[in-house]
Amino acid sequence: MCQDCGCAEVGTVEIHGMPDKHSASHQHLGHDQAHPPDHAHGHDHSHDHTHSLPPTHSHTLAVHERILSKNDRFAANNRAQFQQHGLLVMNMLSSPGAGKTSVIERMAQDFRTNDPVIRASSLELGVIVGDLATENDAVRLRQAGALALQITTGDACHLEADMVGQALSHFDLSQLDLLIIENVGNLVCPASYDLGEAVRVVLLALP
Repeated sequence: MCQDCGCAEVGTVEIHGMPDKHSASHQHLGHDQAHPPDHAHGHDHSHDHTHSLPPTHSHTLAVHERILSKNDRFAANNRAQFQQHGLLVMNMLSSPGAGKTSVIERMAQDFRTNDPVIRASSLELGVIVGDLATENDAVRLRQAGALALQITTGDACHLEADMVGQALSHFDLSQLDLLIIENVGNLVCPASYDLGEAVRVVLLALP
């Protein structure tokens, strides 16, 4: 969930209009209301108090802090796994269309080349790709030689640590030397979410 844009309702939530349930009703005791309205004797129904609207209470909930705390716990679990395997993990951020996939594609090709000057010996590249709906980038990176897995986020404009943690079960982390997390193309809220990475890279596209 996100506190920086409209992909989900997160942040400070205020609830108004909750009446005190004890102030809305009272009883009249001490006489029988079953007699007809034109009875001979009389009694006074007046009260020495006024009927006012029940008080309302406003409650403020610190939702944003609790949501990020939950994400941080998942991120800590991810980081522990990465450290256990000695795995370098990079979280790559950019605006949409800045070229994240192209950069990672070139890296994957360099890892697979036979040129001893370019090739880093015995390096295996894994990629987790975040996208709102399609698997196109992951397919492209697999064709370039990377071990790529796609996470489609639906309405969420960022990856969260829990999503990444679920994706990790599909990798043999002991066989990877570098794991790149290609975050959803968005510079608004992805930086708010720790995924467990060691390095965060922001890719900027110049005109």
